[in-house]
Amino acid sequence: MDKYLVPVEKLKKKCDPNLFEYDTTEYLPASRELIGQNRAMEALKYGLSIQRKGYNIYVSGLTGTGRNSYSYLVAKEFAEKRKAPKDWCYVFNFKRPKCPKAIGMEPGQGKEFKKDVEQVIKAIGTEIPKTLTSKEYENNRNLLYTTHQKRAQKIINELNDLAKQYNFIFRHTEKGILSIPLIDGKPMTDEELEQLSESKIEELVKTSNQLNQKAYDYVERIKEVEKEYLKEIRELREVNVLKVLNNHIDLLIEKYKDNEDICEYLNDMKMDIVKNYEMFMKEEEKEYLETIFTPVDRKEGFMKRYQVNLFIDNNGRKTAPVIREMNPTYYNLFGKIEYVNEFGVLKTDHMRIRPGSLHEANGGYIIIQVRDILQNPHAWEGLKRALTTEELIVENITGLNLISETLHPEPLPLEIKVIIIGDYYLHQLLYTFDDDFRKLFKIRADFDVEMEKTEENIKKIGSFVAYQCKEENLKPFDKTALAAIIERSSRIAGHQSKLTAKFNELVEIIYEADLWASMDGRDIVSREDVIKAIEKKNYRNNTYEEKLMELMEHNTIIIDTKGEKIGEINGLSVIDSGQYAFGRPSKITVNTYAGKEGIINIEREVEQSGSIYDKGVLILGGYLGEKYAKKFPLTLTASITFEQSYSGIDGDSASSTELYAMLSSLAEIPIKQSIAVTGSVNQKGLVQPVGGINEKIEGFYKLCKLKGLTGEEGVIIPYQNIDNLMLEDEVIDTVKNGKFKIYAVKTIDEGIEILTGIEAGQLDDNGEYPEGTINYFVQEKLRSYYEMSKEGVVE
Repeated sequence: MDKYLVPVEKLKKKCDPNLFEYDTTEYLPASRELIGQNRAMEALKYGLSIQRKGYNIYVSGLTGTGRNSYSYLVAKEFAEKRKAPKDWCYVFNFKRPKCPKAIGMEPGQGKEFKKDVEQVIKAIGTEIPKTLTSKEYENNRNLLYTTHQKRAQKIINELNDLAKQYNFIFRHTEKGILSIPLIDGKPMTDEELEQLSESKIEELVKTSNQLNQKAYDYVERIKEVEKEYLKEIRELREVNVLKVLNNHIDLLIEKYKDNEDICEYLNDMKMDIVKNYEMFMKEEEKEYLETIFTPVDRKEGFMKRYQVNLFIDNNGRKTAPVIREMNPTYYNLFGKIEYVNEFGVLKTDHMRIRPGSLHEANGGYIIIQVRDILQNPHAWEGLKRALTTEELIVENITGLNLISETLHPEPLPLEIKVIIIGDYYLHQLLYTFDDDFRKLFKIRADFDVEMEKTEENIKKIGSFVAYQCKEENLKPFDKTALAAIIERSSRIAGHQSKLTAKFNELVEIIYEADLWASMDGRDIVSREDVIKAIEKKNYRNNTYEEKLMELMEHNTIIIDTKGEKIGEINGLSVIDSGQYAFGRPSKITVNTYAGKEGIINIEREVEQSGSIYDKGVLILGGYLGEKYAKKFPLTLTASITFEQSYSGIDGDSASSTELYAMLSSLAEIPIKQSIAVTGSVNQKGLVQPVGGINEKIEGFYKLCKLKGLTGEEGVIIPYQNIDNLMLEDEVIDTVKNGKFKIYAVKTIDEGIEILTGIEAGQLDDNGEYPEGTINYFVQEKLRSYYEMSKEGVVE
């Protein structure tokens, strides 16, 4: 059976340290260049280059492949080619007070504009009271008063001429113009009126009513004069106020003449101040009782309308922003409107509008973890809505009964590239079930978990190690250490011709090897330090493996590694605890007997198997029928189980193992218990490759080592898995010394010959197998089962 042995040189593909030009990383060119991700980088750069709606990017890949750090670095690279985005301010909307106005301006101008407005309002607040109490203003006001007082007096004189005919006179009182009766040409006093008889009073009232009817037009003329006076006084004040405003606001309008929105706002503010100039006057102090329901300072609240909310300040920024939002809640992304509690009522104004990270990243790039944002449904729906409308709206998502007023700020135009990072599974779910996702994230940058093991990539990893050493102040690594890291990279990738792209796992080894070199007092990290770092890391995480091995060593879990048994075989599986994966040997037993129930999968019967495992078992029936039952129907009952297995099982990597045990049971020929098997099988009997091949081999090797190696122990693997072999040096040395064997087979016939030492046998021209072969014994047993069923022995 030696022809099936895997040569020692194929058990691991070692890295030649001489591939590296320098003795240590101290002299290697340091680089943090992304290695082996050409496809992802091309997609990422293409997505960042195209400025069209919907061309946002989904970066897929596993953790540790560099998808986060390199997405950020590439986005930064593109951001440096773009200028800084606008500053944005929210200001009071004098035309629609509940809809604050958004004003965009050149980066850095927002802070200046806010300061200019503050200074102007402060200056106006000082000058308006001075202007309206100046001597010039008083003279003009007195002139108006005198003019209108003469007009009013003239009308009153005309009215009194009329009144005298009725023996009355009109007086201007606090209650208005009143008619007063005369006695001896003088107005009656209250005492004189009280002395009159009722009839006389009735007569005076009647006369007064007649007079008032005739005096109506005169009184209206006097009111008109008063109205004109008040109007002209207000106009006088507004003219004076406008002069003050022109001296200040017009200067700002000239300064910001290139920004139409600012000029419109300043003109609207000017007109509003003219209308509300009283708010700038210093009121006389008044003593009054204040209830708890009265606002403390109405004037202060009113004056907020003239303040500028510097919403986004890009002062000092030279390039487009790149924001990494680590907690993409709705409010963190879209901002919010804050409220203040005023005597039990929540109120707000434009100064309480707060930005989110989308506002901060507007004009640039934002990076979000897709799993995080999907946990915030409002945020995910809001993001899609914003990308669809290309607008950013600040609005709160919850309503409170205490809120008496809310705002509807003007939306900001959205110009942004969104990069969301997730795995393949989430991308598939979103692409399948979310129509908006397909429209808005048209670019997928797929980060691979492995790369080709080319000389160029090997040298790039060396430069990556050099970068880590310099960046983290680590000891230099020599050639042998770099070679060990390359070999570990292939082991993680699970292929002799591949290197892993999970650089986070390599970084952990680099850090830990540096520490072990320090603890051993060395200035340069060598291969021994890298190996020790790997071994110690495994030791920290292999408690469960050791406990299982201990149970197997003491036959608490029964796994035979010596002798031969019918219908029993050692299978191999992998247990992955996250940081550590290891191979676990398992005993598989098969019983076959006459019957018509076919193959009974005990794991399936007790609902402990997965669908892939069940498929593998069903394939066995197809193989038996194809190979042995062409001349008679397949009639048998076979039960298959993993012994001492008390948890779920899935995968088809044990299907060939189960088939070997079934053939052994049918042929009644024992199988060597010193050989474990892994590999799936198809219906035609071809053995197919499986995963975790190194862990499986090493798992059985450890068990055999515990129970004592005799040279008979070994493992059968699929031939295609030879390229996946990157075994530990200890296993390779043991194989080299003839104490452990690794076989690679292409078919079930090859494997059964190794396990039994008996030839499998090939069909002759008559469709029969040669006597004394495995296949002959199996076919004859199945024939006997059929004959029994014909005779009615089997029901």
